Amino acid sequence: MTRSSSAPVPLTANSDSRFDRQLARILEHATAIFYEKGYEGASMRDLSRLSGLSLAGLYYYFDSKERLLYLIQRHLFLSVMDLVRERLREESDPEQRIHIFIRTHLEYFLARPEAMKVLSHEDDVLKEAMGTEISSLKRQYYRCCADLVDALKTAKGLQFNSRVAALSLFGMMNWIHTWYNPRVDGDAQTVAGEIADVFLRGIYSTAVPD
Repeated sequence: MTRSSSAPVPLTANSDSRFDRQLARILEHATAIFYEKGYEGASMRDLSRLSGLSLAGLYYYFDSKERLLYLIQRHLFLSVMDLVRERLREESDPEQRIHIFIRTHLEYFLARPEAMKVLSHEDDVLKEAMGTEISSLKRQYYRCCADLVDALKTAKGLQFNSRVAALSLFGMMNWIHTWYNPRVDGDAQTVAGEIADVFLRGIYSTAVPD
């Protein structure tokens, strides 16, 4: 019996099991392949060559490249959401909580530019159960951001469409991989501060005059 199945495969950054360590290594290689060739252009044979594993060895872990893409996306969304929750835990100020969200998102994904491109370009590939689960995780992540925006809107007495504001913020953050140059733009924290300033100035302009 192989390990590939329809059930979610556990993947944790601190796992001590040989299986999970090997799985994490394969997913890193798969991300690189999808980044280079795109999902449609990539093959399990490409991954076999890059990872040094035989095709039979790969199929021990996965039954398809669709499952590979699912596990990459699932791991990224779960990891970044865990990190956001951890960093928000000690902060109550609504404006600072938005700063934390933006900084965490950019630090996480700018450290993983290949993964960020794969998420951006292959976001509609997964179908049926795997696609449904990833869509649910995306909605959870969006809801986290929208709730932060709503909290600031209420605290400051602002008037704007929260959905438009939250999705506009994601628009600013998610395509950064197409233009970001650390030599020109600074580190992730610097860029996060500038994006936060632009975003906050925009929504603060909707304040109702006294």
